[in-house]
Amino acid sequence: MKGKYLVSFRLSSLISFTLISSFIAPYSAVPAPPRTPDKTVNCDILVVGGGLSGAATAYEGLLAGRTVCLTEITDWLGGQISSQGTSALDERPTQRAKLYYSRGYLELRKRIERKYGKLNPGDCWVSDSCYLPRDGHEILRSMLRDAEKEGRGKLQWLPNTVVKELNISPDRKIINSAIAIQHQPAPNAPPLNTFTLSQSIEDAYRYQNSSRFTKSIIRLVPKQKQKGNTPNWYVVDTTETGEIIALADVPYRLGIDARSYLEPSASSANNDPYCTQGFTYTFAMEATQQPQPQQMPPFYPNYAPYYSYELSRLASFPLVFTYRRIWSPRKGETMKFGGITFTAPTPGDISMQNWTWGNDYRPGTAKDNLIYTRQQLQATGQLKPGGWMGGLRTDALRKGEENAVGFYYWLVAGTTDSQLGDGVKKPQPNNRFLSGLDSPMGTAHGLSKYPYMREGRRIIGRLSWGAPEGFAIWEIDISRRNYDDEYYREALPAREYRRLKAALAGLEALSVLSGQKRPENVARRTRSTIFPDAVGIGHYAIDFHPCMTKSPPEAPGNTERAGERRGAGQAYPFQIALRAMIPQKIDNLLVGGKSIATSHIAAAAYRVHSFEWSSGAAAGTTAAFALKNNIAPYQLVDNLPRQEPQLQNLQRLLEKNGNPTAFPDTSIFNQNWEDWK
Repeated sequence: MKGKYLVSFRLSSLISFTLISSFIAPYSAVPAPPRTPDKTVNCDILVVGGGLSGAATAYEGLLAGRTVCLTEITDWLGGQISSQGTSALDERPTQRAKLYYSRGYLELRKRIERKYGKLNPGDCWVSDSCYLPRDGHEILRSMLRDAEKEGRGKLQWLPNTVVKELNISPDRKIINSAIAIQHQPAPNAPPLNTFTLSQSIEDAYRYQNSSRFTKSIIRLVPKQKQKGNTPNWYVVDTTETGEIIALADVPYRLGIDARSYLEPSASSANNDPYCTQGFTYTFAMEATQQPQPQQMPPFYPNYAPYYSYELSRLASFPLVFTYRRIWSPRKGETMKFGGITFTAPTPGDISMQNWTWGNDYRPGTAKDNLIYTRQQLQATGQLKPGGWMGGLRTDALRKGEENAVGFYYWLVAGTTDSQLGDGVKKPQPNNRFLSGLDSPMGTAHGLSKYPYMREGRRIIGRLSWGAPEGFAIWEIDISRRNYDDEYYREALPAREYRRLKAALAGLEALSVLSGQKRPENVARRTRSTIFPDAVGIGHYAIDFHPCMTKSPPEAPGNTERAGERRGAGQAYPFQIALRAMIPQKIDNLLVGGKSIATSHIAAAAYRVHSFEWSSGAAAGTTAAFALKNNIAPYQLVDNLPRQEPQLQNLQRLLEKNGNPTAFPDTSIFNQNWEDWK
């Protein structure tokens, strides 16, 4: 490893200043009125959010020869694999073995391997590829530069930039332009990535300059003139929490969906918008030859009652350290614990931490939820002109940061375990916390630049055939669960249970609904729902990091929300429907990443790396296709289930370009999907 890390954990150090002192008095100021924009930037496709889905949208847009404007709140591309620090690719064995991914995702994997000479320089055991976050950003930047040259497109890369306002037409159908704010360090101020997100996010969304930041106001407008009534540019929301869908005020869901035949494992009979999956500030730690001084943060006692290895089979520090080890210069001895084989940590190894009962922060009430609901946005004035501030609770970010720093101290010095009791956790002083602008996370404080987000606002698609209340992908569309369990017979009314069994019956559905066959006598289909408007693919387990029951999440004796893990489990390979990417009301807005139209349970599978890329590839291709053919995306699907010739042309284009829309042998007659692990 090159460069020197700032690793001091003394309270007088920079991390103490940014993580402790400033938490006591968070930065605040009164918004200033807008001034004339400093510059205007023309776009064919405006992509808001530079995570994996945003990068993929830009990648395909550039290859199609379009001018793409790409904004990102941090200065790194890649989201999960870079600014959020989770640089360990989540993949399923069968899809990985077949290398059945979008072309850009395959290229990303190839370039990781080329960079290190191997795909897994961290020798982690959670994935076939664990590596350093900074390299994820640099690889994606090189991919976009190459796509720009190959496709003769143009990239307007706007890091450290947030969208503040949208200009929407009087009929609410078209986003005419957007106003963004880009920040740079103010004169004599510390460099970017000195302050944590909770300290800087509110400043980033204000127009006026501050002691920390100098601002540029950017007006983003269509490059082309209007031709007829179809859009002349597209805005794609690939933010981590669905910022643009909230700002545009289109219908969306947040948190738990009410229990129904579509979402039978829901933990609540009613909607609960406050219980979303936990978010995580990741950090990196290095194994050392000698014990290191470890000083307890002053806020540690508040969070200590939460931390745990969670399960006895995971109660091993070497196991946890190597789980997401992102750098390993030499191979350690082979170890085995809890049925898992891995190589032991050696001095110089670097581990990225992302642990459920550790640095996950899991608020779940109206007092502490991170992502504001529409009602909360209204109450805080964020839906008023010029009032948008990112839609997040700053105090929840701050507490997530404290919780993460406290987890490091628990790993190296803690002796308690909230789930397993005393005598399990032993100190591990031969480690140090890595911080500094040249450290793996690229921040002076050592935490990721942005928290790893598992769930955001999710659009409700347009009313369509089979979806009279708006399109969405639900639990039963992907889950392998056997719903013959007595729980479902009791939790669902008889009529709802019959609808559930009919929805899962495949070709026998009509027989169940008509009463010709009893629900218990019908064999369920062994595949996911096949969507006629599929434009991408994904495969991952339904994986939950549930919200906590009481506020605050770290309260002693707190528990996970009851029933939240019921829906967890294996999923069949699934598709991304174009209808899941088209919001209601606005015709030139597309959605990628975590904000497509999925339910709370389905979203727990539709959130990992390869899915994000596939949804972004679909968004970029669809936007370019719509511009070329002078057709709006909703017009590609508005006549389903009748044939849609232009939709078929789009699907053929995606397949031709190496962006699969279906897994091999996808057919309503093929029930043999059990081999997909």
